[in-house]
Amino acid sequence: MDLGYGRCWKSSEESWKTIMLLAYQSLGVVYGDLSISPLYVYASTFAEDIQHSDTNEEIYGVLSFVFWTLTLVPLFKYVFIVLQADDNGEGGTFALYSLICRHAKVSLLPNRQVADEELSTYKLEHPPENKNSSKLKTLLERHRRLHTALLILVLLGTCMVIGDGLLTPAISVFSAVSGLELSMSKEHHQYAVVPITCFILVCLFALQHYGTHRIGFLFAPVVLTWLLCISALGLYNILHWNPHVYKALSPYYMFKFLRKTRMGGWLSLGGVLLCITGSEAMFADLGHFSCTAIQIAFTFLVYPALILAYMGQAAYLSKHHDNRNPISFYLSVPKIVRWPVLIVAILASVVGSQAIISGTFSIINQSQSLGCFPRVKVVHTSDKIHGQVYIPEINWMLMILCIAVTIGFRDIKHMGNASGLAVMTVMLVTTCLTSLVIILCWHKPPILSLCFLLFFGSIELLYFSASLTKFAEGAWLPILLALFLMTVMFVWHYASIKKYEFDLHNKVSLEWLLDLGPSLGIIRVPGIGVVFTDLISGIPANFSRFVTNLPAFHRILVFVCLKSVPVPHVPPEERYLVGRVGPSSHRSYRCIIRYGYRDVHQDVDSFEAELVNRLAEFIHLNWTQRDAIGSGVKDDCPSSNGSSSSEHRLTVIRRVSITGAPAYEIGESPSCASVSLGFPSIESLADVIEMEPVGAAKKTVRFAQDDVSEADSRTEIEKQMREELHDLLAAQQSGTAFILGQSHVRAKQGSSLLKRLALNFGYNFLRRNCRGQDVALKVPPVSLLEVGMVYVV
Repeated sequence: MDLGYGRCWKSSEESWKTIMLLAYQSLGVVYGDLSISPLYVYASTFAEDIQHSDTNEEIYGVLSFVFWTLTLVPLFKYVFIVLQADDNGEGGTFALYSLICRHAKVSLLPNRQVADEELSTYKLEHPPENKNSSKLKTLLERHRRLHTALLILVLLGTCMVIGDGLLTPAISVFSAVSGLELSMSKEHHQYAVVPITCFILVCLFALQHYGTHRIGFLFAPVVLTWLLCISALGLYNILHWNPHVYKALSPYYMFKFLRKTRMGGWLSLGGVLLCITGSEAMFADLGHFSCTAIQIAFTFLVYPALILAYMGQAAYLSKHHDNRNPISFYLSVPKIVRWPVLIVAILASVVGSQAIISGTFSIINQSQSLGCFPRVKVVHTSDKIHGQVYIPEINWMLMILCIAVTIGFRDIKHMGNASGLAVMTVMLVTTCLTSLVIILCWHKPPILSLCFLLFFGSIELLYFSASLTKFAEGAWLPILLALFLMTVMFVWHYASIKKYEFDLHNKVSLEWLLDLGPSLGIIRVPGIGVVFTDLISGIPANFSRFVTNLPAFHRILVFVCLKSVPVPHVPPEERYLVGRVGPSSHRSYRCIIRYGYRDVHQDVDSFEAELVNRLAEFIHLNWTQRDAIGSGVKDDCPSSNGSSSSEHRLTVIRRVSITGAPAYEIGESPSCASVSLGFPSIESLADVIEMEPVGAAKKTVRFAQDDVSEADSRTEIEKQMREELHDLLAAQQSGTAFILGQSHVRAKQGSSLLKRLALNFGYNFLRRNCRGQDVALKVPPVSLLEVGMVYVV
């Protein structure tokens, strides 16, 4: 869940009271999934491959594997290492990818600008680079195929997180409800567990649109109660049945286990790995809490509670070798407290399921913002809690698939095989990306990165291989789901890049726009025309088509580019980049609105008002700077190619009062670079300069030599500023029209069969069946103007 965005707080800024409060709150968000794993680990491990014998070597070996897996992966890997690889306090797969893209030019996303590096959240690590890290960076930046391979790796991890969001609710609720088997006859049990599980799942997904903030305050108490419950049960079973079970924590019992069970023992590791399901949430939800809070909660509460729970179950099973009943968590629960434990287990499984469902919504929203997922409706469910989102289409699809998995499998073993493969894939992706962060971002010696990769990667590969062998017994589901989702995401991303390249190569020049006028039969109509484009410079082809078919455009023309930058959040005061398109008399502007991959886009009503306010602030700022620099400065500085260089300059517009003191600083020298903040813009796909960089051409400032007094010049500037602001206000009152391109993509003649299938059929099918761009941008139909465009790529 997204409970507000923050950062990984430094210890000097923390109070113990705040830390402990955050640690308590993290229980219901971060550890819901991890804490319910004792419900199904032993049941899945002893399902078929191995049997519990009188020697207890199997149960002791499994306990030893569980203990060391929990110690090495969640405790050492995540708590002590991976949590440090935060992106401005945010964690998860996209956070690692974002860090790597900022330190090396490996992103396939277009619209990269040097101006983005001026963002306060675009911070880089600055220890000295060593030769080996520089070599790896150069290697990655040089080969486009490595960029694609890195993106595929990230998409694989993303798809498996979505698969985990499908499987975790099913196996968690099913495992909790299966406790009814000890209180019901076999005939009644087999007809009751599945319907009850499906009913709980339907209720869980039906309540998603309300947002978890309404009942979120109950999550931490439920998980805390559950952890205390399994701790007490574990301690009771240890003391009552086998106080010497602690000896099984020795790694020697792992060796004895594999020596006795051989192939069956290796295959059973697919059930053991379920003990770490949910560990990824510690990193994925890092931005909602502090590093210290997550570390304290896991180290001093969650980890000991889980160890006691597993030891208690092992102690009970070591004295009970009756194989007539399948191994279950509820066997070790005394009958007198079985019903209360069952109720708490069901509540805990719902909380754990809620956390992974909310995480699925969040990661799909991130994928969509990075152009890697078809457009879906994203609803912000809380005004106070940032980033808490709900996606209706995904919610109902997950519900249907969860119910289908429950009815289709009806078995903890098969669900565990599927969930285990998804979990281990996500962890392997995290290990690979973290090893790159160690070299590229932390500039550590490559040997440290290699040791991290080999040590933790070998552990995860062992479990991954065990899960992969269960392909026919449930593990096929996450693989099939991942292949489908990766195909959809990669096709959408590939087509989006091709469309951008087409727009880039077919954009029209600024001179074409400036030449449009009454002599060509073009008229300016009242109102504001907002032209959405992916371009950060130049006039998009869809606008030229619009003017060709309808020889008129609005008095105020704004080219708006909504772009995603590789940071989790863009501060609202740094979100808008505004500049002129042509001279001030043309009343045309360019506005680049930057969002981070965790930001939620504004509604169109607030966006329209915000856009007009930022334009007004820019107009006031621009004319005030001209007045401060000199009344004789030309309207626009000439560029080397003869076009207006105002197209190449953008200004960060902050929220300031138009009548108050402007929030800007005037440069020391009266040059064009100081008139507005100029930044070169680099188009990453073709690696070409798309906007003219500041200082690339010789800038001149010419001062008037007439006899006009300074007071008269200032009055003239104020008059022009008031006229421009008056035109903007009048246009706003006349109404705003949103001009969108309706794209149809077609592969070029002679393209490969794979490309034709991906574009002509795959992308166009997705485009027709997903949310339209107008719906995603929340544009009112009465204000929408669509321009059909055929992209031949």
